[in-house]
Amino acid sequence: VQLQASGGGLVQAGGSLRLSCAASRRTLSNNGVGWFRQAPGKEREIVATINWDGGSRTYTDSVKGRFTISRREGENTVYLQMDSLKPEDTAVYYCAASRGSVASTRLESYQYWGQGTLVTVSS
Repeated sequence: VQLQASGGGLVQAGGSLRLSCAASRRTLSNNGVGWFRQAPGKEREIVATINWDGGSRTYTDSVKGRFTISRREGENTVYLQMDSLKPEDTAVYYCAASRGSVASTRLESYQYWGQGTLVTVSS
């Protein structure tokens, strides 16, 4: 699976962005997917996960109520809607897919990674 993350950019605090994670070479419909982020000087951290059918989603505490992960049946893309953005959300955002259908919050559970898209939130 090849993953392409897009949708990052510069936004003011309180604004919104929608990130997309598109898969090529094979379908993503049977895979758990996670969004991670890595801020300068920090370790990569989980942001949100979604199971293969969208029936189970998880969010890290700092984004609950502001971010929404989703996937549409028939589309080979997973989205991360980010609202009420804060300067501390500034990071490179990565999407990743697991070989299995269940999405984990553990970075090492993911075998396929996109290249990352930069999100910068100004105060």
